Amino acid sequence: MSSETSQIEETEDAVEAIPTDISDEMDESPGETGATADGEDGEAELSMEQQLEQAQATIKDYWDQMVRLRAEMENNRKRAERDVQNAHKYALKNFTEALLPVVDSMEMGMVAGEAENASLDSIREGSELTMSMFVQILEKQGLTEVNPVGEKFNPEQHQAISMVEDENAESNTVISVMQKGFMLNDRLVRPAMVVVVK
Repeated sequence: MSSETSQIEETEDAVEAIPTDISDEMDESPGETGATADGEDGEAELSMEQQLEQAQATIKDYWDQMVRLRAEMENNRKRAERDVQNAHKYALKNFTEALLPVVDSMEMGMVAGEAENASLDSIREGSELTMSMFVQILEKQGLTEVNPVGEKFNPEQHQAISMVEDENAESNTVISVMQKGFMLNDRLVRPAMVVVVK
């Protein structure tokens, strides 16, 4: 019994001999570790806040760019619509201006025809000059005549209204033109009405 008692007493003495500063350090270490963790969390939170601010600034910049781009697209659309409307309204402006001398010439011819000393030859000459002027204006605008007398019949440019036999002409050729055709910049406007040899 005495040995057991002595062992117990020795154990109690050993426990009492443990320095208090070690237990204090053990008590304080979790707090210190917590403080360090709190500091790291604070830095992480600060970094996250900075990242959030940068992301928000980037988003705002992109949003401003998108709003400006949308406004520019809307302005371009309106400008294009206005240009198309003006093109429709004034597409014939140059052509109309080019025709005005023909109108003037026709009016002068009418006045000359009503004069007392007017002759048929002078009226015909004035009409020929006016017609020549008119054809020149049409050609400048890209309009050309289709007058295929003696040419092979071309169904893309000619419209046959009748077929005749002619020993002096080659088969499937145009022998006469009843109405001239016209092309505008290589596009057919009106086919020529023709008589074709069988």
